[in-house]
Amino acid sequence: MVQIPTVKARDEFSDLVNRVAYGKERVVLTRRGKPLAAVVPLEDVELLERLEDRIDLDEARAALAEARDDGTVSWEKIKAEIGL
Repeated sequence: MVQIPTVKARDEFSDLVNRVAYGKERVVLTRRGKPLAAVVPLEDVELLERLEDRIDLDEARAALAEARDDGTVSWEKIKAEIGL
């Protein structure tokens, strides 16, 4: 991955966007030499979102299985326990 200071990225924004969008480069923006953010192709973002969705689905399925196996606590009982 290429690293570019934010000042240079601002000055060359159009070129940077083209490099990422069409050249499929991943660019890390830095400030004072430290990584700050990244500019990545849209395909990378879409992949991350699909992965997050899959993780969420797996966690929801696990929670449902746990509720089925261990049972649940009623909302009335929870409210009573916390004094509502």
